[in-house]
Amino acid sequence: MLRFAANLAWLFTEHPFLERFAAARAAGFGAVEFPVPYDHPGEEIAERLRANHQQCVLFNLPMGDKARGDFGIACRPGREDDFRADVALAIEYAKHLRPPRINCISGLASAADDRRACEATLLANLRFAAREFARVGVQLVLEPINTVDVPGFFVPRAEDGARLVRTVDDDNFGLQFDLYHTAMMGDDCAALFDQLRPVIRHVQFADAPGRNEPGTGTVPLAQIFDHIERSDYPGWVSAEYRPSRATVETLHWMRRA
Repeated sequence: MLRFAANLAWLFTEHPFLERFAAARAAGFGAVEFPVPYDHPGEEIAERLRANHQQCVLFNLPMGDKARGDFGIACRPGREDDFRADVALAIEYAKHLRPPRINCISGLASAADDRRACEATLLANLRFAAREFARVGVQLVLEPINTVDVPGFFVPRAEDGARLVRTVDDDNFGLQFDLYHTAMMGDDCAALFDQLRPVIRHVQFADAPGRNEPGTGTVPLAQIFDHIERSDYPGWVSAEYRPSRATVETLHWMRRA
């Protein structure tokens, strides 16, 4: 049976962030994730998890300074000290929230950047984070993000992410497989899931195009859920979509699954 989690940056946004935990619990979610916990004290988020009998299954490393154009800094030469400080901050939050995994957003690269230098920086940072997270019992994952929505993203395809996972070759590092980003790159979600299953550690989804709930786009998510359930994948499948109406009115997919 698949284990579904709600991404609270995308679902239940009718409520302030700290109130989304109770809303998700009322809708049947015993697990949640979110990209950015850092706007609130870790103790306060942990209390919401305890009060609602929920597990935090994932959050992201800090992604840099949005005002400076950052969308992740792990691939940016010269930002290594910033990245290491971000790893330390994520570990402090992990001590409160106890997620099994923390996600890395690699960052952007322009045509003027030296891609070999960017990849060398990314690999060094991933090796560092995987080692540091292992000390506190948390696994690192890397998320490819499509270049339709985010032009210039350094790791756009699931196969790119899987290659980096294999290059780092650390048991504490795996792939976050997002069905939406995979579909937006024009790839076959079910076929790639099978191909990359040995390195996949976390799954997210939204329909595409549009990034709304299942049934609003062209991705056969119901069939893909069945496909994943028939596999040996033991992890979480997280809803990271933009509800087209009130979140509770878009959860038909969970009832059917």
